[in-house]
Amino acid sequence: MATRTTGSARGELITDAALALLAERGMRGLTHRAVDERAGLPQGSTSNYARTRQALLEAAVRRLAERESRVLAPGELPAPVPAAGVSGPSDPSGPRGQDVLIAGLARALHRYLTYHPELLVCRYELALEATRRPELRIFFDATGRQFREPLTALLTAAGSTEPERHTLSLVAWCEGLMFSCAAGSYSRSVPSEAELRTGFGELLRGMLGH
Repeated sequence: MATRTTGSARGELITDAALALLAERGMRGLTHRAVDERAGLPQGSTSNYARTRQALLEAAVRRLAERESRVLAPGELPAPVPAAGVSGPSDPSGPRGQDVLIAGLARALHRYLTYHPELLVCRYELALEATRRPELRIFFDATGRQFREPLTALLTAAGSTEPERHTLSLVAWCEGLMFSCAAGSYSRSVPSEAELRTGFGELLRGMLGH
């Protein structure tokens, strides 16, 4: 007897196939028919799930964000707000708290760069497409806020006096490094976790003044 998939499972199968095609063939290779073939589903399955190309792209952005959130594992980072009256080693604005934040960021980024470079390629394909599709840009940016807002909270707790500006600097540094390692001139030279800790330390301590 054939195994029947749930709507959620089929949606993940379709969107994972879409991301695989983006990584391997680029935006031109992403079609409803190609997704059906890659997912091993009957023709028309992807059209039933996402009738338009815009809907398919939005589904791919949503699935990319889900998979990135698992890789980046925000639960490994320190809580952004200490308990009332707590200071010292557990205080995120103190040296120990900053060390924990730096180590967590380095661990997450190293895992992403080392084991999931295909997700980065998908991110760039979708980001470039969003520059040509205003409706996708709105959706893409809204999805990205789920990563930026926790960083702003963490930087605020770490003692930043300008958390929004510092978040931009941190995100820009990370994205520049990710592009260099995934598609740029350092694509064959992923930094070690220790090197990333050094880089994050230089950046954060420079911004926070500690």
